[in-house]
Amino acid sequence: MERGVIVSYETIRCWAKKFGPVYARRLRRKAPNPTDVWHLDAVVVTIGGRKHWLWRAVDQDGYVLDEIVQVRRNTKAAKRLLIRLMKKQGGVPKRIVTDKLGSYGAARRQIMPVVEHRSHKGLNNRAESSHLPLRKRERVMQRSVRQARCNVSSASSPQSEISSSRPI
Repeated sequence: MERGVIVSYETIRCWAKKFGPVYARRLRRKAPNPTDVWHLDAVVVTIGGRKHWLWRAVDQDGYVLDEIVQVRRNTKAAKRLLIRLMKKQGGVPKRIVTDKLGSYGAARRQIMPVVEHRSHKGLNNRAESSHLPLRKRERVMQRSVRQARCNVSSASSPQSEISSSRPI
């Protein structure tokens, strides 16, 4: 009843349902910090039967900063990821941790030469582990596709036709 506006509880509930998740997501988003460490990684995904690369950036807490899908896995694609990250985060990190792909180093030297770059086996586990949910979904989908193929092939086998032609 503030300022003469009468709003029912149901209206407030609908507003909370509509705008609440966006508001909560904005609150949860961590503010960029110049002492951050970015973990970068690329993983191959198949989209429509074609091979693509999912480039992902994760911070030191495991929060996914950005994802981008590219057809290529070269310096140009790595530069595009770094530029997007810098725009979204509003600055550069203290350190970048990557796997041993040379495109990361070349892109970093061109875009942000003062940032420390580490690439060593095992250092990039933070980014690698962020791909696990994606890989689980792919396995489940592959299993369902294989199961459907098995059902189709078993239904068209001669044995099934013989068994179905017998009187019950």
